Amino acid sequence: MVTKKIEFDFEVYSSIEELNEVDAALVLKARESTALAYAPYSNFSVGAAALLKDGNIVIGSNQENASYPVGICAERVLLSTAANLFPKVPIDTLAISYKSGKGKDTEPISPCGMCRQSLIEYENVVSQPIRIILSGMSGEVYIIANAGMLLPLGFSGKNL
Repeated sequence: MVTKKIEFDFEVYSSIEELNEVDAALVLKARESTALAYAPYSNFSVGAAALLKDGNIVIGSNQENASYPVGICAERVLLSTAANLFPKVPIDTLAISYKSGKGKDTEPISPCGMCRQSLIEYENVVSQPIRIILSGMSGEVYIIANAGMLLPLGFSGKNL
């Protein structure tokens, strides 16, 4: 038997004020996008904003449904919008934030497993990594070099 280890490095900033101007603006756009969420059941609004390689910005917010499993996360709303409005245009950076009506929203949020898979698929389609910025409404901000780092040993079309 052999034991292997998977780990990755990421950047941690104490607040949005430490980010460069472009990243800070993208995080603010993600935070603003939480206001577009439809989250009457969880009271957990997620916003995402992406800077595309061509300079366009795309946003998304989570959209819940009384039939809980049919809701869609902000990240996948954003990816679908980007894929339809700007086909095959790579995403340079994606910022994700949230606002919780039930408690603290000061720690960075990370995409769910389904969104991680979707992000990797998008990276594969456009043959370019997506840089990820994770935040809450305030507090620390994490920057991860590429979405693939969030789902080690991920499933892909190569597995089919």
